[in-house]
Amino acid sequence: MSTTPVSPDVLVAALSTRDLTDPAQGPHALQILVEEAVRALTRDGMQVRLERSRPVVPVQDNYDLLGYAKDAVARDARYTRYVSDTCVLRGHTSAGIPSALRRLAADADAPAAVLLVLPGICHRRDAIDRLHSGTPHQLDLWLLRRGGRRLDHTDLADMVSRLLAAVLPGRHWTWTAAEHPYTVGGRQIDVIDAGHPVEIAECGLAAPHVLSNAGVDAERWSGLALGMGLDRVLMLRTGVPDIRLLRSTDPRVSDQMLDLAPYRPVSDLPPARRDVSVAVTAGADAETLGDRVRETLGPDADLVEEITVLSTTPYAALPGPARDRLGIRPGQDNVLLRIVLRPTDRTLTAGQANALRDRIYDALHEGAAGGSGTRVTRTSSPGESSSSVAAAPPLTAIAMWPAESTNTTRSPAATSPNVEASTTA
Repeated sequence: MSTTPVSPDVLVAALSTRDLTDPAQGPHALQILVEEAVRALTRDGMQVRLERSRPVVPVQDNYDLLGYAKDAVARDARYTRYVSDTCVLRGHTSAGIPSALRRLAADADAPAAVLLVLPGICHRRDAIDRLHSGTPHQLDLWLLRRGGRRLDHTDLADMVSRLLAAVLPGRHWTWTAAEHPYTVGGRQIDVIDAGHPVEIAECGLAAPHVLSNAGVDAERWSGLALGMGLDRVLMLRTGVPDIRLLRSTDPRVSDQMLDLAPYRPVSDLPPARRDVSVAVTAGADAETLGDRVRETLGPDADLVEEITVLSTTPYAALPGPARDRLGIRPGQDNVLLRIVLRPTDRTLTAGQANALRDRIYDALHEGAAGGSGTRVTRTSSPGESSSSVAAAPPLTAIAMWPAESTNTTRSPAATSPNVEASTTA
């Protein structure tokens, strides 16, 4: 398993990225969602503890103390941004839970009911599309109680219902059984958007080993753990169609990111599509390829709306002429990619689109020297009329948390861990 650290340039860029949940870095609608979530879950006599962990956290807090196996896929450098062998850029806001629990354990005056609130930016290697970002925002909500009846799935269902009624009023949602290291009886929450499920959160009962690892007496304390993707919730709440818009500097867009009013489109810019055929290491997926594109393009990565893997062909299945043309070698795959280029504030010229395509191709193609490669198999000009551009499809369900990690949730009607239930917030 690789723990190769990110380059200094990538680290500096990550640490310089604005955390949209932090009021100290300027106002944003994500902060309003956090406030609504806290109000929905706070009860009389409950102490609310807002915690903000540092962006660089120990591997121990990001994985070990949350119960991840030593060989968990999520730990590999393909998915985790290592700073050193012992530290990573925070992969999920749950990385702040161990330290928050340690402070709770050390507080002799802690009340019997505590709500831990951990919002923040996360860093991960991810695909490029309108739902995914290498720097998503998450919110962990852990409700803990000392003594009395132990919190159970009935309490969890009530927690989810109150939360979703507040942040996504009137929305239908479902939950299904899911497993992850730091909860027991986990659930995944999907909100239905235009008939399609969109994963927005994961939850479950707080695993006793997570409490014990931090010094909290798991015999006296019980808890509910929930993690929510704030970017997607905001997109569903306001109708923002593309995650890149949440960081837009265009005043017509950024002014709309200060409240929860319905999003008003400012333009319908046509896309420029480019298909490229590349040779890559076998097993490369949309997440690792997307991350390489982000690192290569830097700030220009925001010009890319989506990169989709259209097909994958292993070396052995390619005819000789195709192998020669690609310069492909054993242990590599031929991947056909569709690149959709569409800035949120302007239209690219054909020359600009082709230049971006070439930079992406050069970053991804691993064919041997002498192979000519295939850069373009299909193009559509940025000069297409806006009326010819298909409307964006509904948001679709894709996992938000690191592999083998979840903070999942279920619905009040679910009586079996394997039963999917549906309700309306």
